[in-house]
Amino acid sequence: MFTRSSASITPHDQYSSTIGVLGCKIDTNRVAYWPGAVDCNNICVKVSNEGRDVYLLKIDSSGGAHDISYDAWNYLGFGESATKNPQQDGGIVMDYEFVHASKCNEILDNGKLPLSAANSMNYVASCLDEPTSWVAQNYELYNINEPTCKHGVDEKCHLNLAVSNQPECPSGLGSGSSLNLKVENIIYGSGKSVVAP
Repeated sequence: MFTRSSASITPHDQYSSTIGVLGCKIDTNRVAYWPGAVDCNNICVKVSNEGRDVYLLKIDSSGGAHDISYDAWNYLGFGESATKNPQQDGGIVMDYEFVHASKCNEILDNGKLPLSAANSMNYVASCLDEPTSWVAQNYELYNINEPTCKHGVDEKCHLNLAVSNQPECPSGLGSGSSLNLKVENIIYGSGKSVVAP
């Protein structure tokens, strides 16, 4: 059912997620920032180049570019991690195909898609409207306010739409406490890791 396509793949060195995926609970070096809304099933894409391939989470939308995490782009294009041998270049034409979301399990802390309880509800609700979708059956909500994990409480929240369209969190939804969880970006060109702003 999945078809192979090709596109000019470009590097991206700042983690973000339009649907509120928490960067502290995934491998942010394996993310696709691609055109189109984020789907409830097709969130895992296999990108291949010169005999190398990686699986990437498609959890952010772009205006048209096929951006992927800098480290993944560096490995696919040049065979080494961006932390070891950082390269600079433009788009490289690579093959890609969407694959079953379970292929991206290693990118996720525990095989579930970790989402912000405060800021992911539109996406979660749309996926729950497709109850057989992968996301509907494999999401987790945390009381963490933003994808870069700066504020909140590192705790799971519970959603019962029959009771409320707001998740229930042990400490109360939307806590403003500072978190000491880090999301790091590998900087384009230097290969150095820095804490996401």
